[in-house]
Amino acid sequence: LARGALPLYAQHVDPIDTGTLVDIFRDDPAASLLGTDALRDGVDVPGHSLRLVVMEQVPWPRPSILHRARRLANGGGAYDDAIIRARLAQAFGRLIRSRDDRGHFVVLSPAFPSRLLSAFPVGTPIRRVSLEEALQRVSGHASGATAGAAGESAEDSRPLT
Repeated sequence: LARGALPLYAQHVDPIDTGTLVDIFRDDPAASLLGTDALRDGVDVPGHSLRLVVMEQVPWPRPSILHRARRLANGGGAYDDAIIRARLAQAFGRLIRSRDDRGHFVVLSPAFPSRLLSAFPVGTPIRRVSLEEALQRVSGHASGATAGAAGESAEDSRPLT
């Protein structure tokens, strides 16, 4: 980003409150915003400013005593899967909020379980690609190519996972 003179703002790094960071990001289509779950769950940036959502990993639930108790009471692995699907759907929903929104949704996990793909809207094509290919596709679209709806790439209409 620095080599491309693209601004990067980071939640909990920049000495700016989250709301102000989001406002700056929303107003600068060239900016990138790095954040935590709070940005995934509570931020609305419709339109051209948000074109890429990257999740570092599958959003597995944090193990805790409370989580273990709920997991035992609610079906074990199926309970975990429901939590993960909701988190993925929430993050994807930040990217694609209307028919006019475009972008890429990337999960940086080579072991993304296929059973979790139902988190995405019906008809959303999925493409598993290497990190190198994902970077090429995303940078190609950032430099002027147009991405398709629902997180799809214009070349083959598929989001990157």
